[in-house]
Amino acid sequence: MTRSNQARRFGQNAGARAAGTARMLRLGLGPAGVALGLAAAAMSAVGQAQQAPESLLPRNFDRPGEHGPRAAVARAPVLSAPVATASRGAVASPTPSITASPLIIPEAPASPAAGLPAGIASFEQFAALPPEQLDALLGLRPSFDMAAGARHSLARIGVIDSREGGLPPFSLARQDGDLVAATLAGNHGALVSRWGHVLLRRVLASRLDAPNGMDPARFVALRAALLERMGEGEAARAMVQDVDPSAYSPELAQVAFDAYVATADFTGICPVAAIQGGSGQGQGQGQGQGQGQNRPDGRWQVMKAVCAVFSGNGQAGFAQLDHLTYQGAMPHIDMLLAQKYAGAAGTGRRAVTIEWAQVNDMTPWRHALTIATGLTPPASVMQNAGASYDYVAAAAPMLGLGVRADSADRAAGVGILSAAAMVDLYSQIYADDDITGGAADRALLLRDAYVAEDPADRLKAMQQLWDGASGPLARYSRQVLTAYAAARLPANSAFSGQAGDLIAAMLTAGLDANALRWANAVDRGSQGWALLALAAPSGTTVDGGAIDSYRGADTSASKRKSAFLLAGLAGLGRVSDGTRQSEAGKLSIDLERPSRWTTQIDSAAAAGNPTLVALLAGLGLQGDSWKQMTPRYLYHIVGALNRVGLGAEARMIAAEAVARG
Repeated sequence: MTRSNQARRFGQNAGARAAGTARMLRLGLGPAGVALGLAAAAMSAVGQAQQAPESLLPRNFDRPGEHGPRAAVARAPVLSAPVATASRGAVASPTPSITASPLIIPEAPASPAAGLPAGIASFEQFAALPPEQLDALLGLRPSFDMAAGARHSLARIGVIDSREGGLPPFSLARQDGDLVAATLAGNHGALVSRWGHVLLRRVLASRLDAPNGMDPARFVALRAALLERMGEGEAARAMVQDVDPSAYSPELAQVAFDAYVATADFTGICPVAAIQGGSGQGQGQGQGQGQGQNRPDGRWQVMKAVCAVFSGNGQAGFAQLDHLTYQGAMPHIDMLLAQKYAGAAGTGRRAVTIEWAQVNDMTPWRHALTIATGLTPPASVMQNAGASYDYVAAAAPMLGLGVRADSADRAAGVGILSAAAMVDLYSQIYADDDITGGAADRALLLRDAYVAEDPADRLKAMQQLWDGASGPLARYSRQVLTAYAAARLPANSAFSGQAGDLIAAMLTAGLDANALRWANAVDRGSQGWALLALAAPSGTTVDGGAIDSYRGADTSASKRKSAFLLAGLAGLGRVSDGTRQSEAGKLSIDLERPSRWTTQIDSAAAAGNPTLVALLAGLGLQGDSWKQMTPRYLYHIVGALNRVGLGAEARMIAAEAVARG
């Protein structure tokens, strides 16, 4: 059997998920259009003198109501607003009577000669000006008028409806806006818990009403910004795409810019850049009121020039890029990458050579432009780069599968990639004979973990994957990779020594029913027993003797795992008050001591508000490793989540704490 045929037994090979480039909105006027507008002295004619054929449809009839990614997102119906008139709000006056006075037709004045602005000697010189100067001289700005029925309301923004697993849309509507804003802005995005990351992502992406007293545009900006800090660039981009560009506030525009950079989708920001990177003319529409903001940031100016090239105005766009390069608007390597990206447009192509010899560090802008142009960042530059670049690379379809697999050793552990996505990635690697090295070797081991005839050989392959990881986070990512393979292994007491790792792997994908098959194959007080005691959907009260047995075999620093076990069981209500107090004394921990944060999350749980509880839980789960988590915080997080109907997440977080503590 060939390797490709074996891949079919291994799993279905999904095609690469290519991120679609956002539609370009043509901006600027051609020389013929400008000359015609000046000669006729009628500025409304300028907008009609485009090179494209003239549409014969009524205004807005040729514009679909849904564009791009929004078409696939379920949303609440949007009521069409009444058509505004010039006399809106005024009382209609009676129809005036027609008098018998004769009709006087005035003589048409002579057409004045079209004048040129000061400092412009000819029409050719005027037509060759960059689009920004033309807009300033003519008093024009891009028009993004939409039919009332096609506009998106800011009342409820998000990409996951409550019928699709999102949180209740009204759950924050009556909450204090300052509290919600502080909860979102105060979260740095790095969470110790993979399941905490998954829960927080779901909450932030839900379709929610803005809190009381908060501008809806700011609510979207805060949520999208936190998603970006979490490494969830695609979710952040989907969030900002649910807002019409004309309704962006300056804050939301900057967050949107960062979201498009995080996903290497530079042309997607062009409709926003045309408004937000403008010359300051005009007033914003909607509550955001961000239209026409003047942005001196070099990235915005470079982006506007790139957008000009992709809109067909290559000469002006490249001239602006050359001017910005001369001005030193950005480091030289960044300007070269921007020119190379712009050179991919159909008009005005140019060859650009990228030299990395003098580059010593990496930035999000630099990394995104590099991969967007089909290049691979040099290993020497990426050596000291942070984990956020791995989060981007793991889901970037333009990078090689081997590079993505190496980055997945971080991305899966924090919650960005699911077990199914990991298997999909490695199935593609297994089916490609041209891929060699570590990623190909892991793909072979993963196949054995799934389809080897002897269960012992399957377990051996999984152990090789786990033990071959470079660190604790990578090892946990490999457990995510083998979650479904572990679930296929028969529950056998002969494997009880590895039951803890097998159960932990299954729980990374939420396979609690499969994990419970091992209940009779694990010893009381063992690691596997502890995980099942927390992960079971319903459990009996655990006595102090079982906890003492686990603590006696616990080799973690300061018996941290034993403390997490007690905190998780207490939060789930699976130990008596007496056992909780007794065991806490043995471990020298205090689960009850209040703080401002514990008071807030307990109050939100008492009010039955799952959204606010999840946001506060995300705030309490911040950190780079479980060493930074305290049993007291875990107790309040698990207990609050369990009380507001998020029991599954509470159980998985508690089990993860014991598995990784």
